[in-house]
Amino acid sequence: MVRVKYGCFFLTLLTIAMTHPRSLAYNVDTIGIYSPSMQKTSPCLVILPDSYQSNTGKRYPVLYLLHGWSGNYTSWISDAPQIVKYADAYQMMIVCPDGGYDSWYLDSPVDSQYRYETHIVRELVRYIDYYYHTVANNTGRAIGGLSMGGHGAVYLGVRNPEVFGAAGSMCGGMDLRPFRKNDWDLKKILGDPGVFGKNWEQFSVINLVENAQSVKIPLYLDCGMDDFFLPVNRAMHQRLLELHIPHIYAERPGAHDAAYWRTAIDFQIVFFHHFFEKA
Repeated sequence: MVRVKYGCFFLTLLTIAMTHPRSLAYNVDTIGIYSPSMQKTSPCLVILPDSYQSNTGKRYPVLYLLHGWSGNYTSWISDAPQIVKYADAYQMMIVCPDGGYDSWYLDSPVDSQYRYETHIVRELVRYIDYYYHTVANNTGRAIGGLSMGGHGAVYLGVRNPEVFGAAGSMCGGMDLRPFRKNDWDLKKILGDPGVFGKNWEQFSVINLVENAQSVKIPLYLDCGMDDFFLPVNRAMHQRLLELHIPHIYAERPGAHDAAYWRTAIDFQIVFFHHFFEKA
């Protein structure tokens, strides 16, 4: 079973992309970006289309891709190496930041060492816009991610619509509250739920989507049908329906593993391309 909401356009675009291959070339920069908020240098991959070098007058839209828990800035290019070709195929830059082992892309309310929302939204984006030829506004920026990064992408997108114009999640932990025991170090970021329960409420993106209603940020959520995050993704989908927030939601066969998001990114990249083209 596959469930898709508002999905016809991206399936058509994906078919076009798959049936009309082209000669692809690309460049990958590995950079270090100093974070004043965390007082450390954070690594990052920047994937550029080949035309970037020869067409210096053109500005490119940027997709920020967030990795999952225990991953790093190289995880996407390792798990889904086809993304380097997509930069060329869709004439976009793809930026893969490092979100730390377990940051959940939050500014932690209990540990000042974790300032990953500030780092990505304020420091990383400004760096990329300063040093690269980008479309430096929210019509030229989108953010996506898997698992921890899926929650992070929607969380950062909904909270910062002036920075990111669209957001997507693959197998994302849309609600952190059910995972107080199997918490992937969430207690370190949010505090003990028995004492800091309010943090678990406030930092779960499912409780923030009312903001998406007013800013109208395009959203894409998908999850594998054997994924332990499936119930919270279904709950998020239902919440968006209740709030009449337009979005794409899809369930496909698969579990919480690289095999799933290696395929999921093929669909989401077309969603982001469509957003950039329309914008």
